[in-house]
Amino acid sequence: MWRRRLGALLLRSPSSSTPSSSSSYQQHHHHLIPTPNEKPLALSLLRLFASQAGSDGGRPFIAFILGGPGSGKGTQCTRIASDFGFAHVSAGDLLRNEISSGTDKGELILEIIKEGRIVPSEITVELIRKAIESTTAKRVLIDGFPRCEENRIAFEKITGTEPDLVIFFDCPEDEMVKRLLGRNQGRVDDNIETIKKRLKVFESLNIPVVEYYSSRGKAHKINATGTEDEIFEAVRKLFSSLRL
Repeated sequence: MWRRRLGALLLRSPSSSTPSSSSSYQQHHHHLIPTPNEKPLALSLLRLFASQAGSDGGRPFIAFILGGPGSGKGTQCTRIASDFGFAHVSAGDLLRNEISSGTDKGELILEIIKEGRIVPSEITVELIRKAIESTTAKRVLIDGFPRCEENRIAFEKITGTEPDLVIFFDCPEDEMVKRLLGRNQGRVDDNIETIKKRLKVFESLNIPVVEYYSSRGKAHKINATGTEDEIFEAVRKLFSSLRL
């Protein structure tokens, strides 16, 4: 089970505990990366988002916030940003903003998300880079990114840097499904079919990223079950222990 494997690798946050056992994801991995016949779509997106990467001035402290869909990482990011002076950059929100813009770019991204596939890394990294450059904050949370090893490698190559900290919100699958179906935010990806696809993506593509940063001593696990306040208490203790 991936959660047991990660448990042996991840640094635990102060006073956090391992969540109780729950149903595991399906054993087979479903790698939802564009196939050869999907390459024209990816190339179209790359052309639409093409721009030159700018150079960093003084790089801010960067924290990656990872966790499955419905793990509550977005909610916790909002509180972290408020309490500890971080700018909150959500990869998902950046993509959804492009979708809501009604442009060709947005429509293409919407098609990819509906199919449960990953948006090409260069596109997402460029949106994130621009968001980081647009803030004057010295500390930045990047929420929901990287979603796969390709994302991670692209980020490090394009920005020339690595995150200073990685937080992984560990939440059982059944709890994530319950939260996603119950939040009723009107999002296009909050239906049971797409949720199942997203959970498969999380298992096959996200977990290797967490394991990579665990091996580098940068990842901390937070038990993402319980109330919002209970989860944030573990988060607060972790951030309070850091020397930022």
